[in-house]
Amino acid sequence: MAFDWKSYTPVIIPDIPNLHEIDVYVQNGGYESLKKVLSNDWTPESVVNEVKAANIRGRGGAGFNAGLKWSFMPKPDGGPRYLACNGDESEPGTFKDRKIFEYNPHLFIEGALIAAYAMQVTTIYVYIRGEYRSWILMMEKALKDAYDRGFIGKNVLGSGFDIEFHVTGGAGAYICGEETSMLESLEGKRGYPRVKPPFPAQKGLWGRPTTINNIETLACVPLVIKNGADWFSGIGAEAHPGPVLYGISGHVNRPGVYELPTGIPVLTLINEVAGGMRNDKKLKGLIPGGSSTPILRGDSLEGVNMDADSLREAGSMMGTAGMIVMDEDTDMVEMLWRISHFYHHESCGQCTPCREGTGWLEKILIKIKNGDGEIRDLDLLIDLCSQMEGRTICALADAAAWPVRYTIDRFRDEFEARCKQSTYALA
Repeated sequence: MAFDWKSYTPVIIPDIPNLHEIDVYVQNGGYESLKKVLSNDWTPESVVNEVKAANIRGRGGAGFNAGLKWSFMPKPDGGPRYLACNGDESEPGTFKDRKIFEYNPHLFIEGALIAAYAMQVTTIYVYIRGEYRSWILMMEKALKDAYDRGFIGKNVLGSGFDIEFHVTGGAGAYICGEETSMLESLEGKRGYPRVKPPFPAQKGLWGRPTTINNIETLACVPLVIKNGADWFSGIGAEAHPGPVLYGISGHVNRPGVYELPTGIPVLTLINEVAGGMRNDKKLKGLIPGGSSTPILRGDSLEGVNMDADSLREAGSMMGTAGMIVMDEDTDMVEMLWRISHFYHHESCGQCTPCREGTGWLEKILIKIKNGDGEIRDLDLLIDLCSQMEGRTICALADAAAWPVRYTIDRFRDEFEARCKQSTYALA
């Protein structure tokens, strides 16, 4: 039986006017989960275990169990401990966290505070990309209101729990979406990813234990505390449960952010939720989770659902659930060149395979795009991808290589046709 998506009631961004205002949020049950965990009935360990049991898989791309990640933090030693909230959201095709900042910032703030209590953190930072200036101001206002109401600061709600919470704006570098690069940026340094180990849980901000979580991931935490792990794990796909903010863009009639459970069929999201293909065109391709996730052919999407396991079987990834929909008129050569240009521009240059590889990917794609490519250039591109994948400190090289590898593999006829226009093409 098909899922009736119209009957779903949003919980991350519910349809409540002015929910961004703290008074409205409190009137609708806001900060009750924080009060609950700060009572004597909840220890930090019990909060970690509840979140672990709910199986909140990270909404930032990696899909790791948030509670399990929290459990990696070492026991307190009297020194500072940090929670870094990743609101950089620089992945092309991704635009869901800013909706939380705009429409329900206190849900995220409450989730971050609960996480801080669970890991016995002393300071929280939320890192927001520089282009999100308006949303930075929204978050600063929401945090001020939370401070004024006693939800942040010394002796929160008389519990003895002390916490500080700060907003930091980035400078618009894609690389700072990588967690250790973000830590470098928070410390006021150039956003170079760090070699791991040591991992942030052992040596993060200023050499102290640090956990990094995505904004949407933390927004799920108060819902788990309020309703229980069983409630959360019972929503959507069994192995990848809970509500998700799907950012649907491209050639659809109703692009936007839609909150629905995981496991929704891809074609339901495109044809029903997003109103179908624009101008009644045919679906040619889908990038399901932001520009770095492998593209899927439009004729291969039957039976594919938006959850980590289903998309892995289909040959792609859930990523950030930023779905980029492309119709039959899309020039795949042009599209791939545009993505490769982005990754070339955004490489920090620290690792040679990425610094040089992203440049060569773009140069060869420009050659093909301009009609000067040779068939052997396609094999050269794939070989370049093999020299980049898994050979750098962070995953930017992989993010640059995967679109090239899978777009050529799945639309090779289109690339070959463009190469054959060249007078230099091999017979």
